[in-house]
Amino acid sequence: MNLARIHDKCSTKKFWERKIEHHCKMTTNEELRMKTSALSKLRNEWIRRLEIQTENQRSFNEECMSRAKKHQQIF
Repeated sequence: MNLARIHDKCSTKKFWERKIEHHCKMTTNEELRMKTSALSKLRNEWIRRLEIQTENQRSFNEECMSRAKKHQQIF
């Protein structure tokens, strides 16, 4: 009976060690895939484009407001 328990403990330990090793490999592969993915590059490019568009729109609005104030001062 004691040998059966030892064998059961060893097989259980080996089972979970294999599971953990497989999980670590899968996690590493997923991290590598995410790093080489073009999705993050595209996101960064779109964020940069939106920031430029927002800045251009903001400066255009400020320019229009300053023109309107100058026009009101004239009249």
